[in-house]
Amino acid sequence: MMGTDFNSLFTNINPWLFTLLVVWSIAWKGWALWRAARLKHLGWYIVLLVVNLAGILEIIYIAISKREYKEFGERVR
Repeated sequence: MMGTDFNSLFTNINPWLFTLLVVWSIAWKGWALWRAARLKHLGWYIVLLVVNLAGILEIIYIAISKREYKEFGERVR
């Protein structure tokens, strides 16, 4: 009985909403992975690559690493 409810969740979703969610997630994941690679945060990179929470974890990482990335940018110049 539980499997039927779970399957119906995905069969009844609006295709436009699903597409928007996928694009949203990919954009945030790409940005967060790029930043983690630049800052050499291997642990974060692996977690961000494996875990998919619709961009939530990626947004948290970007917010946490904001100051460190700004300092990194100033050193590179």
